[in-house]
Amino acid sequence: MYIIVGLGNPEKKYINTRHNIGFDVIDAIAEKNDIVLGEKKHKAVIGKGIVAGQKAVLVKPLTYMNLSGESVRSVIDFYKVDEKNELIVISDDVSLDMGQIRIRKRGSDGGHNGLKNIIMHLGHDEFIRVRMGVGEKPPQMDLADYVLGHFCAEEREVMNEGARTATLAIETVIAEGPDAAMNKYNRKRSV
Repeated sequence: MYIIVGLGNPEKKYINTRHNIGFDVIDAIAEKNDIVLGEKKHKAVIGKGIVAGQKAVLVKPLTYMNLSGESVRSVIDFYKVDEKNELIVISDDVSLDMGQIRIRKRGSDGGHNGLKNIIMHLGHDEFIRVRMGVGEKPPQMDLADYVLGHFCAEEREVMNEGARTATLAIETVIAEGPDAAMNKYNRKRSV
């Protein structure tokens, strides 16, 4: 069984923001695989179904970004999965071009508070993460203002395509393993 967590913030004002791209990818996976997201437990909205032939639980934490680890820890403890191999976390990344995907099997939080909190709650950094590029912030802009800013229509189109690609990448992680997914998807997006 796989636990697939998309990071974001739960209020309506955060819809279509850079920081909520993890929620957008979860929505794309749910839509493609006919999974209903609606059950509220583990400090999250969850949906259960089949992704790439395997049982999966889709998770959108309701704890706000900085406390995402509370929800992730609760889900892991309840479903008793192997967090090093069966947990996939999707987050935004300002160091990647918009729509670009980077898959890793472990690593630092990269300054991302949601990942930082998950690492703190798990006690290690060995879990699969799919980082989704939201583009570099403008030099004069505050990072928090940038990641909580909304996409324009053109950016939204790029990010929707990126969410579809991330869905395929996650299906590859599940069906063929993270190394195969990294080989296929860890490259610059063609413009």
